Amino acid sequence: MGILEVKDVNKRFGGLQALGDVNLSVAENTVHAIIGPNGAGKSTLLNCLVGKLIPDTGSVMFAGQSVLGRKPYEINQMGISRVFQTPEIFGDLSVLENMMIPVLAKRDGAFKLRAIENVQDEGELLAEAEQMLDEVKMLDKRHMHAASMSRGDKRRLEMAMCLIQRPKLLLLDEPTAGMARADTNNTIALLKEIKEKRDITMCIIEHDMHVVFSLADRITVLAQGTPLVEDTPERIKGHPKVKEAYLGEAA
Repeated sequence: MGILEVKDVNKRFGGLQALGDVNLSVAENTVHAIIGPNGAGKSTLLNCLVGKLIPDTGSVMFAGQSVLGRKPYEINQMGISRVFQTPEIFGDLSVLENMMIPVLAKRDGAFKLRAIENVQDEGELLAEAEQMLDEVKMLDKRHMHAASMSRGDKRRLEMAMCLIQRPKLLLLDEPTAGMARADTNNTIALLKEIKEKRDITMCIIEHDMHVVFSLADRITVLAQGTPLVEDTPERIKGHPKVKEAYLGEAA
C-alpha cells in the first residue's frame, strides 16, 4: 500500500467527465510522474490530491487519512506541500524574508505568524532559514529582491519554502514550465539531491519528457481523464497506448 492512495475517483464539470475511475498508488520515497496530453485531467487530479477539489465519487488517502474536504493548512499539517506551476513567492520581499515566513508560521486552526520572542530565538530561526537556503544553493542570494530573480531561482526559493516545513509528500505542478534549458537542468539536479538527502515522496505533473525520464521511478499516463498505463520509465517509452494518446494514432 502506497503513502498516497487514489481509489475509483470520478469528477465531472457539468457534462464534461474530467476524471473517470482513476486509481493511483504512490509508493513511499519514490518519484511518481503523471503525464498526458492537454485536457487529460492532470490538473484536476492534482487538485483532488490537495483537497482543493472533492471528487464526485472515490477516495484520496495520504498516510491512511483522507485529504478530502480539508483546508490548506490542514493539508500542510498532514505533511503535504505543493509547488505551483507559477512560483508562489513574495516578490516584494528579499529571499531571506521569504524564507522566514514558513519558519515563523504556526498553524493552529488558522494560518498565523509566531512572533520572535527574544534575541536567541531570532538567531535560531535565522540560522534555520539560512541553512535551508544553503542546502538549495541560494545562501549567497539571501538579500536579493525576490522579484528580480530568474524563474529558475524563484522556483528554487519556492521549493526551499516548502522543504523547510519538512513535508512527507511534495507535489510539483510542472516545476520547469517556462524555464530555459539551463534552469531546467538545475531544477532536475536539485530534485535529485532532495530525493537522495530527504525522507520524501514526490508526485510530479510535467510536460517535459526530459524532466520526467530524468526523475521518475514510476509514470502514470492519463488520457481523457482515465489512466491508460502505469509502469517504469523504461517501459513507458515506446508503449503503443502512450504513442496513441500523444500522437492520435496507434503505433
